[in-house]
Amino acid sequence: MKLSNFSFELPKELLAEHPSENRDESKLMVIHRDTGKIEHKMFKDMIDYFDEGDVMVLNNTKVFPARLYGNKEKTGARIEVFLLRELNEEQRLWDVLVDPARKIRIGNKLYFGDDETLVAEVIDNTTSRGRTLRFLYDGAYVDFRRKLRELGETPLPKYIKREVEAEDELRYQTIYAKHEGAVAAPTAGLHFSKHLLKRLEIKGIDFAELTLHVGLGTFNPVEVEDLSKHKMDSEELFIDEKATQIVNNAKLKKRRICAVGTTAMRGLESAVSSKHTLNTFEGWTNKFIFPPYDFSLANAMITNFHLPKSTLLMMVSAFMGHDLMTRAYKEAILENYKFYSYGDAMLII
Repeated sequence: MKLSNFSFELPKELLAEHPSENRDESKLMVIHRDTGKIEHKMFKDMIDYFDEGDVMVLNNTKVFPARLYGNKEKTGARIEVFLLRELNEEQRLWDVLVDPARKIRIGNKLYFGDDETLVAEVIDNTTSRGRTLRFLYDGAYVDFRRKLRELGETPLPKYIKREVEAEDELRYQTIYAKHEGAVAAPTAGLHFSKHLLKRLEIKGIDFAELTLHVGLGTFNPVEVEDLSKHKMDSEELFIDEKATQIVNNAKLKKRRICAVGTTAMRGLESAVSSKHTLNTFEGWTNKFIFPPYDFSLANAMITNFHLPKSTLLMMVSAFMGHDLMTRAYKEAILENYKFYSYGDAMLII
């Protein structure tokens, strides 16, 4: 498979600027891998495709308000700072992206907030847009983190051209988010409402939770025609004993195991044992899944509609088959499905 196999024309109006009015009432395309049948439903109808004892694997990472705006010393130029990951808690070192990058050099200081109580010094260049910042804040670590949250805004993807709105803080977050650390939402999970989760629970569906802190690397464009040469950024992953027991028990009983989102699928496939069961995991994964690929655990998947040439689209192609994926995406465009983070969903069974 080559990069050019994943190119298609996506009309701009199909990029979702806002979420659906109700989480579980987005459109849902249901795809049957065995027959190639495609159905058009509403997301809350997904419950009809699962039975007692089936398992949903959820990524319970929580998005933090990663986008800050500061002013450069002397010039006062407005600089966007996107927090990627904390490097050292004690020294308050962070890996960030800055924009416009050409104005930011080692030694520069940035001031945040009206009172300028938070200052950052640039101490290293990492990539063309990447910098290492040391934050200077006169207070305890817990107060420093509170200050970051206070000054930061919801890190909506760049394709959304509008200003961040109050509802984004709630809607660009799954309702089961627990562990803060992601700079992008695991978007397939955005479609689950409390009511739908309760109905699934009453039906006897089990839930296994893992934590994969989504980084911007997930959305980095692939720039090599030979996919085997693409390198994914590493993301932090945690899978505990409880999750492994739930998944392995379902596999033993030949139940349906559904990965909710490409991040949940990557998490599962990063921790597979030699016996094709799930291991506990604590560490980093840079797993890149593209066709051909044999999946070991999940036999169903919920995912959003992804952008051309994205690693997410490549994983979906590997899971459902490239020809079927191509046909489904053509139909999605014809039927005006919304794409990307706030878009509609697909259930592959």
